[in-house]
Amino acid sequence: MNYKKISRYVVLGVLFFLPVTFLLFLYPATHHYEPLDIVNESVLDLDNFTSNSEEKVRLADHITVIGFLGSNPVSKNTSALNLKELVYDKFKGFKKFQIVIVLPKGAEVSAQKLKSEISSYQDLRFWHFVFGEEKDIKSLFFSLNVKEGLSTELATNNVYIVDKNLNQRGRLDDRTDKELEKKKTIYRLNAYDCIEVAEIKNKMSDDLRILFTEYRQKRKGEFNSDTRRASDLKSESNE
Repeated sequence: MNYKKISRYVVLGVLFFLPVTFLLFLYPATHHYEPLDIVNESVLDLDNFTSNSEEKVRLADHITVIGFLGSNPVSKNTSALNLKELVYDKFKGFKKFQIVIVLPKGAEVSAQKLKSEISSYQDLRFWHFVFGEEKDIKSLFFSLNVKEGLSTELATNNVYIVDKNLNQRGRLDDRTDKELEKKKTIYRLNAYDCIEVAEIKNKMSDDLRILFTEYRQKRKGEFNSDTRRASDLKSESNE
C-alpha cells in the first residue's frame, strides 16, 4: 500500500473541503440583505373609496402596489398591461399581495373594459379598482412621496409600493455602481414608471422580493432590521 500517495490525497481532500465546510457554517449566520428602504410614512388608507370588490379594500395589512390611472383608464392600457404581466402575474401567489388602481367616480365602465383587456381569462382576485372623489384621490396621492403631480385626468404612469404598516417603500439611494464610484449625488427611487419595462422588470421586481423576504423573516422571528428612515439621509439627499 502506497501510504505516501494516500496521505497526499487526504491532505488535498482536507484542504478542499475545510474551506467549503467553514463557509456552509458561516453562511446562515452572516448572510444578510439590505431591507427595502422606507421613503415615506403614514400613507393614507382607502376609507373614503368604494371598490369593485365584495370585500372592503384596504392598504393596511397588505403589501400593495398602488397606481392612479385616471378618468379614462383604458387609455393607460400599456401601463396596466406591463403592471399585470411583469408584477401581478409574478407575485399574485404571495400572501397579502395586491394591486390597487385608484380611479375617479364615473370611471367604473372604463375600468371594467380595461380589466377585460388585461385579464386574458386569468385570476384577477388580487387586482382591485377603487373609486373616489377628486379631493380624496389627490389627498391619497400627496400622502405618498411624489415628485410629479397627477394629470388633469388624475392619472400617472408611476406606481408605488406601500407596506402593511402604510409605509411607502423604495430606495433612498438608487445610484448605480458606476455612479457610486464617481461619488455622484444621491438620488432616490420613490416611484416605478410602468412604461419603462426594464424599471418594472428589474428594479421593482427586486424590491418586492426583498420586501416579501423581510416579512417572511419577521414571521419566522429571524428579521433584524436596521432599516433606515427617510430622515436618515436628508442631509445627503438631493431633494
